[in-house]
Amino acid sequence: MSFDSLYRDTDDDLSSQIVSLTFFRFHGFGTKLWAFGQMALARRPLAMLPDHGFFKLMGGGTGEGFTPIPDTGLIAVLTTWPDLQTARQRTETAPVFQRLAHRATEVWTIHLSPVHSRGAWSRKMPFHEAPSNGSGPIAALTRASIRPAILFQFWRRVPDISAAIGSDPNVLFKQGVGEVPWFHQVTFSVWPDTRSMAAFARAGGPHAQAIRAVREGDWFSEELYARFAVVATAGSWGGADPLAAYALTLAAE
Repeated sequence: MSFDSLYRDTDDDLSSQIVSLTFFRFHGFGTKLWAFGQMALARRPLAMLPDHGFFKLMGGGTGEGFTPIPDTGLIAVLTTWPDLQTARQRTETAPVFQRLAHRATEVWTIHLSPVHSRGAWSRKMPFHEAPSNGSGPIAALTRASIRPAILFQFWRRVPDISAAIGSDPNVLFKQGVGEVPWFHQVTFSVWPDTRSMAAFARAGGPHAQAIRAVREGDWFSEELYARFAVVATAGSWGGADPLAAYALTLAAE
C-alpha cells in the first residue's frame, strides 16, 4: 500500500508545485560501480526532462540519517514539477528514471507540496510555498554547504544527531543524502505531524545543541530549510512503503 493524499479533502490544490524525491537502492559491486557512474552521466538527461524546474542528483549516507561514510549503493533524485500528474508521469516513465530503476533492487518516490521554505540552494530558492490544511504527515529537508574550516567539528556532532533521529519513535522515515561528500549535505525526514517534528527539533539533545553551535559559529556558507506536506508515495524501501502503516491508520479514521 502507498500513501496517496489520504489527508486531503480534494485534489484541487495538487495543481501547485510538487517536489519529488526518488531513492534508488543498488546491490552488487558491478551495479554499484555503474550507479556511481550515473552520478555524472545522468545529469544531462535529468536537465533535459520536459516540465521540470529545479533538480539535484545526490548520493547517500549510511546509518540513521547520515554519517561521514558514503553509502555507495544509494542514489537520490530531487526534482520539482508544475503539478502532481506531471510529477508521477515523469518519475515513472522518463527514460533516465527507468534506466536507474531497471538496475535498482528497490525504488521509492515521495511527492511533496512545499508549505514553508527559507534560505537558498545553489543560490536559488527552488520551492514555491502553497497553503496547507496542516493535517497529515509532514516532511523536513535541511540542506547545507559546510565551511571547510569547521568540517571536523560538524562531523563530530552528526553521529549523535543521527542516532537521536533513529531512536525517535515518531519519525516515519529518515535519510541523509548529499551532492558532494562531507561538504554539501542534506537531511530528509518524515513525521506524523508538525508537533512531533517540532518536539524533536526543540529537545535539549544533540540536535538542539548542534543548531546552537551552527548559529554561534557560522558553520555554513549556504543553507536551506523546508517543510512539505506529503502528497503521495510510490514503490518500497526496506521491503515496504515507509508510510504504509501510517496510511492504514489514516484510512481507518
